[in-house]
Amino acid sequence: MSSGVAARRDAKKLVRSPSGLRMVPEHRAFGSPFGLEEPQWVPDKECPRCMQCDAKFDFITRKHHCRRCGKCFCDRCCSQKVPLRRMCFVDPVRQCAECALVSHREAEFYDKQLKVLLSGATFLVTFGDSEKPETMVCRLSNNQRCLILDGDSHHEIEIAHVCTVQILTEGFTPGAGSTRATGMFLQYTVPGAEAATQLRLMAGEDANGSKRQAAAWLAAMHKATKLLYESRDQ
Repeated sequence: MSSGVAARRDAKKLVRSPSGLRMVPEHRAFGSPFGLEEPQWVPDKECPRCMQCDAKFDFITRKHHCRRCGKCFCDRCCSQKVPLRRMCFVDPVRQCAECALVSHREAEFYDKQLKVLLSGATFLVTFGDSEKPETMVCRLSNNQRCLILDGDSHHEIEIAHVCTVQILTEGFTPGAGSTRATGMFLQYTVPGAEAATQLRLMAGEDANGSKRQAAAWLAAMHKATKLLYESRDQ
């Protein structure tokens, strides 16, 4: 990819919406696959009462719209201002209690897991029906749109083209405290190809810390997959 194309993909602009200032991609097609679109606000005329506590709006009890769900609430039910990075808001924005809780949980992904994905980890990677794995470093691109795999060969997989992700574990039932992620199986589509391409990543068996790093990367990818499916279902 040329430096000019990369620069256009990473270019951002500041825009003002009814909900606040947002730093968004210059070109919509280059937005993060984990992003969410701003919701349509429930029209004022359709919400004479708080949609949480049913308080009637008047000159004293003012109405406020949650920036995440777009519903209408009184100040008591929509008083929290929380970062909403999935919508690219520059500053924390007003959200209802339910949405604020979700946004707080997602903040952990951006503050912790995303950094792990960007740093990358080393895996034994098998493409398709190949029987010989290749040692490669897998990481998320800076614009969050591609998985980049570097070894003897180089591959870039667009996140938007990934159709199946399965985290492979060992130990007890997935979700138990003793369960450990050991690999990942994914399928993705390639433009022009009829069938999906398969890819398997497995953590190596070494003792220099890379296996622990790979497990952390897989755990972060599991969280990223949940956000990705939520974005697609929006």
